Amino acid sequence: MNILITGGAGFIGSNAADRFIKEGHQVIVVDNLITGKLKNLNPKAKFYKIDIRNREGLEGIFKENKIDIINHHAAQMDVRKSVDDPIYDADVNILGSLNLLQLAVKYKIKKFIFASTGGAVYGEQDYFPADEKHPQNPLSPYGISKLASEKYLYFYKRTYNLEFTILRYANVYGPRQDPHGEAGVVAIFAKKILKGEPPIINGDGGQTRDYTFVEDVVEANIMAIKSDINGTYNIGTGIETSVNELCNLMLKISETDIKPIHGPAKMGEQRRSVISYNKINSEYNWTPKYPLKDGLSKTIRFFENE
Repeated sequence: MNILITGGAGFIGSNAADRFIKEGHQVIVVDNLITGKLKNLNPKAKFYKIDIRNREGLEGIFKENKIDIINHHAAQMDVRKSVDDPIYDADVNILGSLNLLQLAVKYKIKKFIFASTGGAVYGEQDYFPADEKHPQNPLSPYGISKLASEKYLYFYKRTYNLEFTILRYANVYGPRQDPHGEAGVVAIFAKKILKGEPPIINGDGGQTRDYTFVEDVVEANIMAIKSDINGTYNIGTGIETSVNELCNLMLKISETDIKPIHGPAKMGEQRRSVISYNKINSEYNWTPKYPLKDGLSKTIRFFENE
């Protein structure tokens, strides 16, 4: 199949592109390279440097290529930046997504796979782990824009019969991760540790996240290509790990005697976040394969060799 990956030079998108190509698919990558990197691009992918807000430029790609599936990863994904500039966040995440949806309908795309967010969509949780039916009360413009895009997908399905799969990611980490956004803590810590510098923990470090290895996330994207996988699915581990625990594990893996230091807490930071993957496990047998220690070891090795 011909798969268009937006954000395909970024962290998760480039890992997905590699796997799609390995599986024998033709991959077209769209990325504006604001956070994506040319070095992440698979040489077998067809690349267009275009912003998803550029409707005319995007349409040229649809005219040149017979696209079967859109795998939409391009986003303004920095939670704190979304708070500082909610208009920019909405411009990229909502209007950019609408450009793709309009073209998906016009060019009769078979399926739209959307990378959403588990933690930011649910907000402060009422119960742990959160399943897909958990109330959605996002605390940031980033979470709001992702949720809005999800709602648009339901509209396009009902109105134009556009098939879709929404994957609500937990905090994804792994090779090629950039130290941007809340989820970038693993990359930030890894780079500090490898430089021999103490990692800086925001606040008391008791805040928890569901850290999910990128290869497990890519596996979910591979599954989502299948025509019968439609709807919304959490992609996480169901395991809460505090920032203190994460940091100590990374220091142990790195065999260093560096000690972390604590900085001020970040305003508006979610205290606890962990999501349930029971739905996709029961329906399609997806399960995370990488324990945190193994994923962190692979990630630290990547940054050592970079």
